[in-house]
Amino acid sequence: MALRSGPLARLLLPGRTLVQRFAYLFLLLGAVGLMVVGKADVVLVERLRVTVIDATAPILDFLSHPAAKAADAIEDVRQLWDLRQEMTRLQQENERLLRWQQSARQLEAENVRLRELLNVVAEPGQRFMTVRIIADTGGAFARSLLVNAGLRDGVRKGQVAMTAQGMVGRVAEVGERQARVLLITDLNSRIPVMIESSRERAMLTGDNNLRPRLQYLGTNVRIEVGDRIVTSGHGGAFPPGLSIGVVTTATDWEARVQPFVDLNRLEYLRLVDFQLDGIILETDRSLARPPGRR
Repeated sequence: MALRSGPLARLLLPGRTLVQRFAYLFLLLGAVGLMVVGKADVVLVERLRVTVIDATAPILDFLSHPAAKAADAIEDVRQLWDLRQEMTRLQQENERLLRWQQSARQLEAENVRLRELLNVVAEPGQRFMTVRIIADTGGAFARSLLVNAGLRDGVRKGQVAMTAQGMVGRVAEVGERQARVLLITDLNSRIPVMIESSRERAMLTGDNNLRPRLQYLGTNVRIEVGDRIVTSGHGGAFPPGLSIGVVTTATDWEARVQPFVDLNRLEYLRLVDFQLDGIILETDRSLARPPGRR
């Protein structure tokens, strides 16, 4: 068998060498020929292409099933791995929360005992309602929102507007069916605040910028980027400790605060009544009407 195949292989060797040397040229000429034929007889080429597709489609479909099964199996393994990592993370988080829960219960019990010993006067209760924003009246000279609740719903001037992230502003005007919320970035907004870490007091003033300014800081107050700003409670307009934002600019001549709440993406607000009288309430029409008249 080796003797008969030896001479035949020597005869075919020049042709094989020629094909290998000019394979790229043959492919290029073939492609040009197909293009010429395609331009000359479009119908013929289209029929040929359709015939080839019909002939190879079952084969491709048969070959695609194992590939799809393999891809699904790989995806299942990846999801299982992700689920395992997520389960591990949730278990660790659950353990941390349980430790925090135990600490919170101990602190709560200790707080109750200390309040009893010190005879601390209990703070007034809180009432709140969730309202929907119906209009944004902000512009170049004002930053406020209109909400779909008013006097008939129990809204009153001075209530604090909040979200889960922090403080948004306060109720500035109240109508029968709607109210206007003055944002903390408005030019007329003035909020007594303090630096949470150092307890240094300041005034947060709006200037229609997305980041309000900190003013009236003490001469020796050291403020750094990243300091949290909360309400101080002075003046009786806002309760102490409400989250507002974090310092993003701290220089010798200016300090600005980035609010925790994205004021450009608000849909719902929580109006909280802390029962504080720091803001003078205007006499509304419902109180000015004589008794018995509606």
